[in-house]
Amino acid sequence: MDGRRSPASPAALPAIWVVTRLALLLCVFKAVVFPGPDVTTDVSVIYQGWYDVLRTGTFPRDDVTWQYPPAAALAVLAPALLPFLDYASAFFVLAFLADLAVLALLLAAGARPGRSPIGAWVWVAGVPLLGPTVYARYDVMVTAVAVAALLAGARRPRTMGALVGLGALLKVWPALLLAGAVRRRAWGAAAVTAGVLSAAFAVSMPGAFAFLAFQRDRGTEVESLGALVFHVARQFGWRGEVLLHYGSVEFLGPWVDEVSDAAVGLGALACGWLLLWRLRAGRFAPHTLADAAFTAVLLFTVTSRVISPQYLVWLVGLASVCLCFLTSRMGLPAALVLAASLVTVLEFPVWFAHVVASDPLGVTLLFLRNGLLVAATVTAAVRLWRSTVPRPGDPAVLTGHSARAHGAPVSS
Repeated sequence: MDGRRSPASPAALPAIWVVTRLALLLCVFKAVVFPGPDVTTDVSVIYQGWYDVLRTGTFPRDDVTWQYPPAAALAVLAPALLPFLDYASAFFVLAFLADLAVLALLLAAGARPGRSPIGAWVWVAGVPLLGPTVYARYDVMVTAVAVAALLAGARRPRTMGALVGLGALLKVWPALLLAGAVRRRAWGAAAVTAGVLSAAFAVSMPGAFAFLAFQRDRGTEVESLGALVFHVARQFGWRGEVLLHYGSVEFLGPWVDEVSDAAVGLGALACGWLLLWRLRAGRFAPHTLADAAFTAVLLFTVTSRVISPQYLVWLVGLASVCLCFLTSRMGLPAALVLAASLVTVLEFPVWFAHVVASDPLGVTLLFLRNGLLVAATVTAAVRLWRSTVPRPGDPAVLTGHSARAHGAPVSS
C-alpha cells in the first residue's frame, strides 16, 4: 500500500476484476443469494417508482425518500438507455459499466510516468468488499464522475470543474473535490456548470429542490457515528425506537434531535478545519488535489447523520485516485477504508438485523466500522496538514511562493 509497485502481474488485475464483478452480478441478478436483506429492492421498488414519476416531467416532490439534488434524475432515468432490459436489470448493467469506467480511468492514470497501478488495485479489491450493494445504488455512477474529475484536475482544470459541477448535482459530496483545487478555472467551471444545470432543472421540472426540506428533517441513522450513543443507551433502558423514517432506518425518541444537532455541529467544525487548512497550506504537489478531496469526504462522512454502506464506494474511489500517485501520503488511510469496507458488508446486509436490535454483535460491528473510519479520517487529516502546511522556518514560509514552486499555479 506504499504506492511504489504493483502487488502482482498486470494480467492478474483484469482477471480478478472479471471474477469479482461476475460474483456481484450473480448476486444482484439473484443467481446467488447473498445473506441478509435483499439490497436490490431499492432499485426494483424505490428507483423504479421514481423513474415512473420522473418520466412525467416532474420530480417526486411528495415523496420524502427523494433526498437527492436534481441531476440524480439522470441516474434514475438512465436505464431507459437499455430498453431491451427491464428496469432493474438495466440499472445493474449500467452500474457494472460505471465500475468498468473507473477501472479504465485508474489503469490509464497509473500507467503514466511517476504514477502507480496501486490505485487500480485498491478499486478492484475494495468494491467487492462492499458486496452487491455497490451495484444496487447509483453511488458507483457518481463515483465514476468524481474519479474522472480528480484525474482531469492537474491538466484540465475546466474539465474537472465541469465534472465537479455535474457531480455535485448528482449527490452533493463531489463539491468537496474542490477542497484542494488551486486553479480558478476549476472553481469557475464548477460554478457555471452547477448553475446552468440547476436553472435548467428548475425551469423544466417542478420540484427540483424539494429534496432540501427532506434532507433537513432527517434524524440519526442507525449506522452513523452518533447512533452509537443510542446503541449503548438501549443497553441501559433508553426508551426510544428504531423505525424506517425518511428512507432509512433511524432512531426516534428522547435526545435524538440533540445528537443530530451535534452531528451538524461536528460537520461545521470539519468545514472550519478544511478552511483553516486551505488558508495555511503552502505546498501543493501533484497529489495534493486527490489527498485533500479524500480527506474532505472522509470528514463529511464521519460527521454525517447517516453513514449508509454505499458511502464507502465514494471513499474507495477517492482512495484509489490518491494511490495512483507515488508520492501520496494516503496509504494508511486507504488501508483503513478497505478494512472498514469489509466490516461494512458484515453490518449491512449480512448481520443488519443485529445492528437494528443493538445486540452485542451489531454494536461491536458498528464500533469497529465507525472506529476504522474515524481513524482513517484523523490519519488523513494529519498527513494532509503535515505535507502541505509549512512549519516556521521552512523556506516556503520565508519566500511565500511555495504553491508556484511546487508546480501548482495559483491564478490560472
